[in-house]
Amino acid sequence: MGSLMLLLVLAASCWIAPAYAADPNTPEAIIRLIVRANAEKDMTTLSKYMAHDADVIGYTIGGRKYVGWPAVEREMKDEFEAVIKLEIPILELNVWQRGDIAWFTMELDYISHVGTGANLTSLSLPLRETGVLERRNGQWLLHVWHESSRAKPFLTTAQTNGVASAQKNSVTSETPDLSGGWEIEEEDKAYRATLDKAGNGTYTHKGGMLKTANYANRLWQGTWQQPENDREGGFEVLLSEDGNEAKGIWWYTRVGTRKNIPPREHGGTYTWKRLTPPPAH
Repeated sequence: MGSLMLLLVLAASCWIAPAYAADPNTPEAIIRLIVRANAEKDMTTLSKYMAHDADVIGYTIGGRKYVGWPAVEREMKDEFEAVIKLEIPILELNVWQRGDIAWFTMELDYISHVGTGANLTSLSLPLRETGVLERRNGQWLLHVWHESSRAKPFLTTAQTNGVASAQKNSVTSETPDLSGGWEIEEEDKAYRATLDKAGNGTYTHKGGMLKTANYANRLWQGTWQQPENDREGGFEVLLSEDGNEAKGIWWYTRVGTRKNIPPREHGGTYTWKRLTPPPAH
């Protein structure tokens, strides 16, 4: 009996809580914890392990800049509310440490899922990240970070189970009324578009013109042209269920005389937001 009690006491004293539940004490553990908290939409954990200094700076795709924790928190909350599920597998992580300062490089995939069942659509952003952590009062905090695309983003749908590609021009009876004003936000700029019912129209950047090519299961595909800087390309966005917002990707197919740009090879991401309510049916 005495021996059994001793073993139980030893076992209890040697028990270690799971890494996710315990406060990590290494820079690598903190980085993995933050990535996992992001995937699980855990704002409490993200807030705990990211610095809240007023002048802390973070950069995301396209050089978009966040200054201070409130700006990061606001963006993350919007993203969490817009998606059904997030997956963020870490593909590569390297960490270096000198005293109370550590820095890292990381490659990961940021995969957001919207919709369910046959309407499930996923946007995958292959990213690379760098950042700096600082140990304060024994606790490591992410202080500065920067992320950029390491490859072209792509959308997948439950129907195709692969990269969705533009189909022949097709605006069917299933296509909602896309008319009205839209605000389009890229990583480094914003402008406005005015579209007709079929999703064709103009936008206020370089004399831009938009043409819808296909719409199915909220996946909206088309082309764009900018006469003022002699460029054109394609786009693919996923329209929200209420029809008020669309998120997706754009890419070049021609820049000036260069006409051999592979589709989806060079471009970025953007968000479309209605400036007026969707027309009533």
